[in-house]
Amino acid sequence: MRQVQGTFFSGYVTILIKGNHPELFFQECTKRGISVWNIRKSADDTCEGNIRLRDVKHVRKLIRGTPHKLTFVRKKGYPFLFNRFTKRKPLLIALLLSVLLAVFLSNILWKVEITGVPKEIEEKIMKQLDSYGIHRGAWIFSLEQPNTIQQKLVEDVPELLWVGVDQRGTTYHLEGVEKVIVTEEEKNEPRNLVAAKKGVIKNMYVAKGLPMVQVNDYVEPGDLLVSGEIGANDLEENDEENEEEDEEEKAKKVDYVAADGEITAQTWYEVKVTVPLEYNYEELTGNKERKYFIEIGDFKFPIWGFGDPSFDEVHYETNESPINFLKWELPIKIVDTVLSEKVYRKGERTKAEAMEAGIEQAKSELLLGLGPESKILSEKVLHESIEHDKVKLNLIFTVEENIARVQPINQGD
Repeated sequence: MRQVQGTFFSGYVTILIKGNHPELFFQECTKRGISVWNIRKSADDTCEGNIRLRDVKHVRKLIRGTPHKLTFVRKKGYPFLFNRFTKRKPLLIALLLSVLLAVFLSNILWKVEITGVPKEIEEKIMKQLDSYGIHRGAWIFSLEQPNTIQQKLVEDVPELLWVGVDQRGTTYHLEGVEKVIVTEEEKNEPRNLVAAKKGVIKNMYVAKGLPMVQVNDYVEPGDLLVSGEIGANDLEENDEENEEEDEEEKAKKVDYVAADGEITAQTWYEVKVTVPLEYNYEELTGNKERKYFIEIGDFKFPIWGFGDPSFDEVHYETNESPINFLKWELPIKIVDTVLSEKVYRKGERTKAEAMEAGIEQAKSELLLGLGPESKILSEKVLHESIEHDKVKLNLIFTVEENIARVQPINQGD
């Protein structure tokens, strides 16, 4: 039985041998190494048996040297089924078109779900998604990656604190978190406002508290700007009755408030920066080629855009889109690769250009640390030098900023 295992997949035929002593032909087949089974003698001059499809050519050669007549009775196995199926072209074409249609429909965006945000923000998100080309009926392969869409939405919809974008088959599911502006409750704990930096007071706005400095006063870090103790200075110092009062009575006449205000002062910062006279940078020329691949596991083969690009240096940008079939994600991806030509260039600056670039760089770094409310009034070059093809600058900046810092009042002192 071992010799006939798997014959359905390889295929086999039933042959009929007619002539004198037909069983001798099957005996000769066995001698030649041709497997024969289910041998049946239906008449004195007729005998049937099964042989493998691959042995048919050997049987044809063998029958030529004998007086017997060969007839093929039945054909069985996968090769014959497949052959009969391929001959039915209308059915084959219909099946192929049905599969292609199912794949096509499985890779079209049919639904966009948004959760976690109010209706008005949901409408803004839908409007932005439509401007990105993300809408019902869109071809999924043409859409950007979910992380790119997420970043764009956070930038374009100010009301969003965070949004998660997840593709689930033919549905895009977005879960957003609304940006809630929390107004900090006013703290009623007694406090003073003191100077955080040294500078010259240029403007004062005191909402609560007793001002202790004036415009154009010079202050050092820690100096009291606005006091949260109100009423102590209103006591009559020369009144004998007040002098006889103990400390507890005096304290009862002092009101403690949470000092609040904005004290703008002129401050100074010394910054050192180094700028090279020669520098290298990359630049995209605008020439590009596009290639498409089908990726199955670790194997990738091109379907559009063959050959190597004509560029010496190439910048690659790859976008992978999985293929879906109904609700399943197939282990097949369409890979879209954009090959852009890039060139390495060398630039040179004059001393004046290097100084200008250094000043702008120092300004940006300084404002990044101080915050958007600060304003640079002026800059001055204290020292400049050129060493090893680099311009070294020592700069001083005059800045206008709020220097008030909160200092709690300990009433037990």
